[in-house]
Amino acid sequence: MGADRAAMTGGAGMMGGAAVTRVLVIKLGALGDFVQALGPMQAIRRHHPAARLTLLTTPPFEALGRRCGWFDDVWTTRRSRRPGDWLALRRRLIGGRFDMVYDLQTSDRSSFMWHLMWPCRPPMSGIARGCSHPHDNPARDRMHTIDRQRDQLARAGIAEVPPPDLGWMAGDLSGLDLPEAAPGGGYALLVPGGAAHRPDKRWPVARYADLAGRLAGQGMTPLLIGTAADAEATDAIARACPAAIDLTGRTDVLTLAALARRAALAVGNDTGPMHLCALAGCPCLVLYGAASDPALCGQRGAAVKIMRVDRLDDLDIDVVAHAAADLRAGVER
Repeated sequence: MGADRAAMTGGAGMMGGAAVTRVLVIKLGALGDFVQALGPMQAIRRHHPAARLTLLTTPPFEALGRRCGWFDDVWTTRRSRRPGDWLALRRRLIGGRFDMVYDLQTSDRSSFMWHLMWPCRPPMSGIARGCSHPHDNPARDRMHTIDRQRDQLARAGIAEVPPPDLGWMAGDLSGLDLPEAAPGGGYALLVPGGAAHRPDKRWPVARYADLAGRLAGQGMTPLLIGTAADAEATDAIARACPAAIDLTGRTDVLTLAALARRAALAVGNDTGPMHLCALAGCPCLVLYGAASDPALCGQRGAAVKIMRVDRLDDLDIDVVAHAAADLRAGVER
């Protein structure tokens, strides 16, 4: 277990007068949502210091659940319509003999997982009909994800949900063969990708290429971040800006967090990696169109600036470049 767990003392926590010894936390994904739930996860661990905590998540986040040190067990599940798979999950959930469930996914799918445990459903914090600690705030759908989760846990007796300690996110950067950052310059992370089915959430690649060139001209080294699905965009930027280093497909969550701590700046679309960069403390400029609302899901961190326009195609390169420079200058002052 991590240092945060080792430093804790006290009992397993109480729920309705009964000792809580086995706790289930449900958080399935995606990356941005999972990252924003790290604070609540750590708060749950602190509230139940001696309980056995189990995380139920999806395979992409299993390693994170194990690495953080807040969970004794990490279970994974996949989407399935097969009755046999649901019956197997039901047997496992009932076999866990949980005293309390915290549903941080709060979806129909996760609510159904609690209903699967009938007739021995434990108390739960969530939105499932009939759960013991419902998050029934009528404004929940108009709250930012982080504020909504804090309010949900407050109603379940967890009053303090501070930003998480991410010291355990210490990825090894030696395999990336990065050059030394130029004095007075540094690394600039560019995140031009996003969900393939949401092109309206992407600032044009040509403007990212222009921005990369401008940053390189200021002595910065642009680092291109993305998955294989973003390769077309990052490859185009790398061709237009030879000074850029293409790290597409070479960073996992831990290495990205380590890069974010070293970077002077990150500029990207509304996508999961930008949530991680912001939470890791990197100065972040995040570009939003009308397709998503930062009031509900915007990145939060020590130095985050969000720019929102109706159409990202209309967001001018000069405006973004000036905003990036202002963000850097504000952090350096």
